[in-house]
Amino acid sequence: MTQVRQFTALIEREGDAYIALCPELDVASQGSTIEEARANLVEALELFLETASSSEIEERLHYEIYVTRVELPVG
Repeated sequence: MTQVRQFTALIEREGDAYIALCPELDVASQGSTIEEARANLVEALELFLETASSSEIEERLHYEIYVTRVELPVG
């Protein structure tokens, strides 16, 4: 039976492209739109999970990822 897991996708604009990062596995991809960057990240994650050894996945996998915002004075 196939196990389904959810991963975090952080997407940010960088110039004319969008960079997508999965911090749980430190896998990244990019695309010219948000949707393309997300789809490319899914493809990169699938490829990584298909080809990496279970020990490599375990070494890279971060189980607790917290996304929050902080406020700081600037200038």
